[in-house]
Amino acid sequence: MIESGDPRGVRGGVVGQNGGMAAESSFDIVNKIDRQEVDNALNMAAKEVRNRFDFKGTDASIRWSGEAIELEASGEERVKAILDVFQTMLVRRKIDLKSLQAGDPRLSGKLWKITATLENGISADNARKVAKLIRDSGPKGIRTQIQGDELRVFSKKRDDLQAVQKLVLDADHEFAVQFTNYR
Repeated sequence: MIESGDPRGVRGGVVGQNGGMAAESSFDIVNKIDRQEVDNALNMAAKEVRNRFDFKGTDASIRWSGEAIELEASGEERVKAILDVFQTMLVRRKIDLKSLQAGDPRLSGKLWKITATLENGISADNARKVAKLIRDSGPKGIRTQIQGDELRVFSKKRDDLQAVQKLVLDADHEFAVQFTNYR
């Protein structure tokens, strides 16, 4: 079964017992934020802040400021309440709160402000921690590869990949994880 020009018998792969390719499945561990869903949550929070009686006369607002989200109000407790409203809306839109990094309230002129950012991607250090967890506690025969801000996991057995997904979800990370590109 040698094709012309390819002395190994197949094109660049491993030959299995039945002459076919040995299949390897994989998936990616990522931290991707759906910007549209965050925008929807922010708009819902802004609407609630405008309409709620306890925010009347407090100069309360929430808005995008570049890639960050600015929350401001006339009192420290009011700005913390706006953050709580925004977090509630994020949960309703199925966005993990581990992705939200909110600063401490600070006084700026007459207004109290909080700046919040959304963490997108997995840092190289965090990817190494997850890879070590998989290597130490996961099934044998699993390979991992860091690719930019995501981690790819390979195995010949799909059941092992599902066990790795459960292992990663059960571990308590300080960042959000999702699974994509399951092949």
